[in-house]
Amino acid sequence: MKTPATVILTILFAISCTNRNEQVARKSGKEIFFEEKVYDYGEITVDSDGECGFLFRNISDKPIVINRVRSNCGCTIPGWPGEPIEPGESDTIKAIYNTSLTGPFTKTVYVYSTAANSPVKLQIRGKVIDEPKI
Repeated sequence: MKTPATVILTILFAISCTNRNEQVARKSGKEIFFEEKVYDYGEITVDSDGECGFLFRNISDKPIVINRVRSNCGCTIPGWPGEPIEPGESDTIKAIYNTSLTGPFTKTVYVYSTAANSPVKLQIRGKVIDEPKI
């Protein structure tokens, strides 16, 4: 059983790690910040839900507009917010992989925006397997 002090320390540690990563990004001139740039589906069954999301935050002092998001093939459909992202706000870049294609995959999605660190490269990967036989 975890004590309340252990839970509080764990939460504070997680918050400090996130803030530190964001501070490093800000110091290096990044304006759009993705905590995670790779989404690993692991093994998923054929024709399952292939949607995932990449949470990002505007860490600049001006609004950021996502101009376009492109994938490296037609089997991945990206989605992005149409409105400007105000300073300090967060939103999500979505990617939907076509899970009717079996086998391992690694796909790249590029996010083009008005941010200084544009484009940002995101990746999805995993393996689509046939449904187990019963």
